[in-house]
Amino acid sequence: MRRLGELEAAIMAVLWGAAEAVTVRGVLEALEREPEPAYTTVMTVLDNLHRKDIVTRERVGRAWAYRPALAREDFDAEAMASVLESSADRGATLLRFIGKISLEELAQLKALMDEAEGRPS
Repeated sequence: MRRLGELEAAIMAVLWGAAEAVTVRGVLEALEREPEPAYTTVMTVLDNLHRKDIVTRERVGRAWAYRPALAREDFDAEAMASVLESSADRGATLLRFIGKISLEELAQLKALMDEAEGRPS
C-alpha cells in the first residue's frame, strides 16, 4: 500500500470525518484548500482512490457518493505493516521508528503490547 498524496490525504480526511457517503460536490465543499481544486480534479482523485480500493462508492441520483473502505486506523495500520514488509531489515526499521516517537507514545506502545500478550501494564 503506497502513501497518499497531499490531495488524496485531504480528500480522505473529509471522508473519514463524514458520517455518511459524500459526493464529489460535498468533498469539494468540505475541502479547505487554497486555491480550491477543480471539480474534475476531485472527481478524478476519488475515481483513482476507488480503483485502488481505498474508497467505495454508491449511486445517489446521478452522482456517486464515496466512503472510506477502511477506518482511518485500519488504513494507517496497513500502511505501517506495508512499510515493514518492504523493509530489508525489519528490526532496524522498528528500532528507528521507536527512536522517532515520544516517550509517551513509547509507553503507550509498551502498554498495548503488554495488553496484547494478556499481561497487565
